[in-house]
Amino acid sequence: MGRPSPTPPEPVRTAVAGGYPVWHGWRLLLEDLALHPANVLRRAQLPGDLFSRENASLDTPQYFRLWEALEAEAGDPGNPGEGVPLPLRMARAMTADWFEPALFAALCSADLNSALARIARYKRLVAPMALDVGVTPRGTTLALAWLDSTIPPPPVLVAFELVFFVQLARLATRSRVQPASLVCPTDLRPMPQYEAYFGCRLTFGPVPTLSFGAEDAQRPFLTANHGMWSFFEPGLRKRLHDLDRQATMSERVRSALLEALPAGDLAIDAIGRKLGVSSRTLQRRLQAEGVSFQQTLDQVRTSLARHYLTQSSLTGAEISFLLGFEDPNSFVRAFHGWTGTTPQTARSAG
Repeated sequence: MGRPSPTPPEPVRTAVAGGYPVWHGWRLLLEDLALHPANVLRRAQLPGDLFSRENASLDTPQYFRLWEALEAEAGDPGNPGEGVPLPLRMARAMTADWFEPALFAALCSADLNSALARIARYKRLVAPMALDVGVTPRGTTLALAWLDSTIPPPPVLVAFELVFFVQLARLATRSRVQPASLVCPTDLRPMPQYEAYFGCRLTFGPVPTLSFGAEDAQRPFLTANHGMWSFFEPGLRKRLHDLDRQATMSERVRSALLEALPAGDLAIDAIGRKLGVSSRTLQRRLQAEGVSFQQTLDQVRTSLARHYLTQSSLTGAEISFLLGFEDPNSFVRAFHGWTGTTPQTARSAG
């Protein structure tokens, strides 16, 4: 049995230089929702020609304001909403015609697991959000995280992202995929409509999270297209590379460690090779930022351990395995050294 993929609770917080590109499909979406673009942009205090500009971008506050304005305009008595909340109306309108990068990358994938891995890799190129994905033999869990934790996202955006992933699975498989569980930090109203859409009960928690059974997560996508994905992937990879070059060394090391944990190759030499620098250069750059390699590794493991203990039902042995320890006892000793408490106590407190 392979190692389950780690689910980082605190992804690397790296803003995109110049902001997030304005999705060209906004006008198509607004047309499908019978909303006037000028009204939405005016509510958001954004330029009236934003959707027609070349290379237009939004920073995080502007991105959030656009979503708040979209919800406000959709709720205006003059706009037909049929009593259906905006995220569910958007799900009805969601098609491959949108050609939104995250949607297109996902639709070309073999199954939901592959789609989520691709979105997790490239999402931060187009929105101030990261996706944390964990895969085990029992199923797949995905949690939403925001790159700027100082600005709370609009509830309508949180709701839409949760709806998006379920609609994606249904659109690609042409079957009514239902999440096994759903966690949301805000009240989704009207609750009966959301629960009818998801097909499961909503529970409240600090991190927006969806879980899918293994069968649904591995259900083949009828929209899979490896050739088309191969055509678009190099451009996305280059943009991601350009973004990573702007990150600090400690951020890059954190990211590399998160990728290396499933294989267990956590030596500084291996991480240096992954980042294209010698171990000596890696240590020197980390020291210039006031941290060491071991401190960074411990921080990553501590964050992951707390997340697994409070947000999953993984056993201590499974968590130990995911964090790259040789045996559970080594994990227990290390966790006590990091936190001053035991994993069992941390799980009970969470």
